[in-house]
Amino acid sequence: MNLTPLCARAVRALLPGAIIALTSACVTSTVDEMVFNEPTEGIGNSSVVILGRRHASDYETEPDFIECVGDHIAARDKSIEVIGELEFINALYPWFEPRTAPLRAQDIDRLMQQQPVAEKMAELKTEYMIWIDGSTVRTDSAGSMTCAIGPGGAGCFGFGTWSNDANYEAAIWDFTDRVEVGRVTTSATGQSYMPAVVVPIPIIAPVQGTACDGIADQLLQFLSSEY
Repeated sequence: MNLTPLCARAVRALLPGAIIALTSACVTSTVDEMVFNEPTEGIGNSSVVILGRRHASDYETEPDFIECVGDHIAARDKSIEVIGELEFINALYPWFEPRTAPLRAQDIDRLMQQQPVAEKMAELKTEYMIWIDGSTVRTDSAGSMTCAIGPGGAGCFGFGTWSNDANYEAAIWDFTDRVEVGRVTTSATGQSYMPAVVVPIPIIAPVQGTACDGIADQLLQFLSSEY
């Protein structure tokens, strides 16, 4: 269901108290899952690390999105230990830098032949490694706004709108069996607005946050014994 036309009509009659309700109504999202090896239980005393892919030349997976997914998982199941991305990369430098990070699950065996890597992974008790690839981009801007300063003060008048599209894919690697066990993809689209009558009021669609919640909830199926 496309909610964008509804948002466009509603914003023209916007009241200050309606802003929060409108932002959540202006995002549509989907989540898809492919399971290659059905999980049977949670990760127990092991840990999980979530990393962002940053080897593409035209974009990078945002660190704040990776942090959001990890925080969501840890908040929903406090028994899961999520290793911070920067902490993990520093602990295993230089094997997980963008230029040297493994791109396929088949690279796990080669990686584990490096004694420092094998020892550190054992120390961290890493069961799952999750690679997230994607980004949120701004598209389709429209509208105009003018601002002026006069003897009576300053003010703006106009109306602007833009879209944000979020697309992410998570590849789940099992470091015990050294295979990829599943993939989760999520996409979210939202329309944001900037109406201005004297004071501009940004109404931001939480596109990236919606994508984060969707992909994190699905990843919990692999990591948690409670889901």
